[in-house]
Amino acid sequence: MAAGFTQAGFEAVDVHMSDLLSGRINLRDFDGLVACGGFSYGDVLGAGSGWANSILFHDELRMQFVRFFARPNTFSLGVCNGCQMMAQLKDLIPGAENFPRFVANKSARFEARTVNVKVERTKSILFKGMQDSILPIAVAHGEGYATLDNTEIDGMAKHGQLAMRYVDSQGHPTETYPLNPNGSLGGVTGLCSTDGRVTIMMPHPERNLKAYNHSWKPEEWDEDGAWMRMFRNARAWFR
Repeated sequence: MAAGFTQAGFEAVDVHMSDLLSGRINLRDFDGLVACGGFSYGDVLGAGSGWANSILFHDELRMQFVRFFARPNTFSLGVCNGCQMMAQLKDLIPGAENFPRFVANKSARFEARTVNVKVERTKSILFKGMQDSILPIAVAHGEGYATLDNTEIDGMAKHGQLAMRYVDSQGHPTETYPLNPNGSLGGVTGLCSTDGRVTIMMPHPERNLKAYNHSWKPEEWDEDGAWMRMFRNARAWFR
């Protein structure tokens, strides 16, 4: 993740929760916040819950995140475990009130593979110019089922909050396993806030940054894979 943002022109800083809790680092000094994938607290408290609760139940840290999300010149990204965590911070994020919780995959198993996703017509600042792209991407999660019904999905799509869906070989949204590894309705796997500054997703774009990360690529591709566009979009947003 740091490599992608560094290549796009950012100065990436590795920040641990202990840095924020101790006061060694403060979010006021940053323009972007990225909650990376991984297994915080071993997910023993539920997907991303331990991570989110360490913020929600610490008054000073909670207000630090509130102030960061409220600043109009910041962006945020949550991937996999970071997606689960950030979804549970929705009450702190303007325009994220309808973010879902993420629960166990319908397969009841950890799912790790390459799948195809379609970038929707979304307000997410990260996906500018990528709408309607169908791309391979890595997934690795055990709790990725988004708790949204069809009415909620339609409403989010209408307001540009639906960012990414799992699709089949014809490019149609799918709930069919294993093309959709968790079974989320409508293939939903990426969302954003109403202003597009906060994006959450279960798949791992940072694992597909280079052209050689793909089993096939168009001949005109150079060193970078298509997902680098997402990181460069973030940098371009500040110009």
